[in-house]
Amino acid sequence: MYEAYALGTLDASERAALDAHLATGCAECAKAVAEARWLVSQLAYTAPDAGPSDMLKGRLMQRVRSEVRSASPERSATPGIPDWLSAGIAALLLITFYSAWTAYRAKEVLRASNERVAALTQEQRDAARQEVAAMEEQLVAVRRENAILTDPSAVKIMLMPQKIQAPELVAMCGKRGVVLTGQKVPMPSANHVLQLWFIPKTPGAKPMPSMSLRPDSSGRLLMVVAHPPDGVGEIKALAITEEPEGGSPQPTSAIRWMGAMS
Repeated sequence: MYEAYALGTLDASERAALDAHLATGCAECAKAVAEARWLVSQLAYTAPDAGPSDMLKGRLMQRVRSEVRSASPERSATPGIPDWLSAGIAALLLITFYSAWTAYRAKEVLRASNERVAALTQEQRDAARQEVAAMEEQLVAVRRENAILTDPSAVKIMLMPQKIQAPELVAMCGKRGVVLTGQKVPMPSANHVLQLWFIPKTPGAKPMPSMSLRPDSSGRLLMVVAHPPDGVGEIKALAITEEPEGGSPQPTSAIRWMGAMS
């Protein structure tokens, strides 16, 4: 009712009711009425070109001519515009301006809403894309892990701690890859990781580096090597050392865990 109140189009009872409510000191409604009055004052600047249709103008002029012909001499001699016509013009102008303002306001609300929806949609799209990508990555890892664990050719290897207080690690090694797991694994020092190595059977051959990572906060370690070195059958053992973050091409510390292929 705020805009209608500011335009003066409320009937007497509605206006009295709103006046009585404003008299109670309602800050929210007082602010809304003030904004409505400012908006109404801007109608001349914001309203697009608008006017009555040709049909409406034709009907209006026809009624004017009819009124003039049927008016009494005293009425015709009275200067000015007939009362019904002045009221009709006022109402027409009011409707025109109010309709223009309503259209303008609706357009602005729609524009703002579209901008918000577009922004939210983009945010939701990005969040959904990231979530789906993470889920797909996790699903691929689970499938890869299951494929290795269920490979009939996979060999179980127990990696025993070497001169350290730590639990043993378990690895399944086969042609499809390697899955190495451990619980309550001691955390490597700062900026260091645990790196997996493949130890060849060939005498004097250098250890082949593989993936490296840190256990999680609970000490759980899970390494899934999808592409082990060629000729995994020529590997005699698996080993783990502590290396600088990012891994090393050759071991730089003593072996912490080691397990021989059975």
